Amino acid sequence: MGNSSEFQKAVKLVINTVSFDKDSTVQVFEATIRVLGSLLSAHRIITDSKQPFGDMTIKDYDNELLHMAHDLAVRLLPAFENTKTGIPYPRVNLKTGVPPDSNNETCTAGAGSLLVEFGILSRLLGDSTFEWVARRAVKALWNLRSNDTGLLGNVVNIQTGHWVGKQSGLGAGLDSFYEYLLKSYILFGEKEDLEMFNAAYRSIQNYLRRGREACNEGEGDPPLYVNVNMFSGQLMNTWIDSLQAFFPGLQVLIGDVEDAICLHAFYYAIWKRYGALPERYNWQLQAPDVLFYPLRPELVESTYLLYQATKNPFYLHVGMDILQSLEKYTKVKCGYATLHHVIDKSKEDRMESFFLSETCKYLYLVCVLQ
Repeated sequence: MGNSSEFQKAVKLVINTVSFDKDSTVQVFEATIRVLGSLLSAHRIITDSKQPFGDMTIKDYDNELLHMAHDLAVRLLPAFENTKTGIPYPRVNLKTGVPPDSNNETCTAGAGSLLVEFGILSRLLGDSTFEWVARRAVKALWNLRSNDTGLLGNVVNIQTGHWVGKQSGLGAGLDSFYEYLLKSYILFGEKEDLEMFNAAYRSIQNYLRRGREACNEGEGDPPLYVNVNMFSGQLMNTWIDSLQAFFPGLQVLIGDVEDAICLHAFYYAIWKRYGALPERYNWQLQAPDVLFYPLRPELVESTYLLYQATKNPFYLHVGMDILQSLEKYTKVKCGYATLHHVIDKSKEDRMESFFLSETCKYLYLVCVLQ
């Protein structure tokens, strides 16, 4: 944040050493949100005339990062070809295209969360191709939603449009689909994105939300969003996963702050109990179902957005509490380690890239910049 010398070193290192001309098969979703997104973000930081982070310009910069982003996106485009629905293949080889033995099944989040990066690239290049294929995928998924509930499933066959996974929830397989609908509208102002999000949000409230109507008053349990069958709305299981902790932040962006406060409190209570969020938590048994914690950012992001919306210092306390837990339980000699078990705090020799790019970023925004 404002460290121009290190930023310049990193940019030059990427320009001088990174090539996508490799016989390597990548996940389209992960390559898009992590690699393509990083290249575009760094390019915008360099070229932004307002320079909000201090002088981050680089002498003799000639849009190299944008050219690299373009090169990568072109290598991802074969994923959108030869699919009868317009929904992309989940993986592509950067040199040869879609592997012959590629899986025809993909998750809704993976296929429907490409519009932010592809849309930005199209607008920077003046080439609508990338935004068009990403929008086509979103619309294809949207058109497959249940006529009865308006819900989507979590796994779909890209050739037949058949729902292989019929679970509808806010966690893995669906989370970022909703996130990208709203954030695409915020970025690009396309009314269709907001209309889809609003319709999806209504279905979520009608079929996924359990508990009392109001967050802080009335009888019954506090609000909770569960996993249901996309066609019937019937409960499918009694667990939630840690990815769902992004949803309070999304509720802040749509203006449903009261419900966001209540839902965030639920996830933070779990964090307080274990010093981390277990990957799956059984809300009926009030115990973890899956015990690892891979340093995910979702709760921290929601904490940051709630602080920005309310300016309540409680969320600064939450951010500091999360930071101290990470320092206490996950810090190791060469970084921060995934917790293998949130109860006994045993670790894995693994630190996901999103820890540095997302978890640490939001902790910095909450605990330092405020």
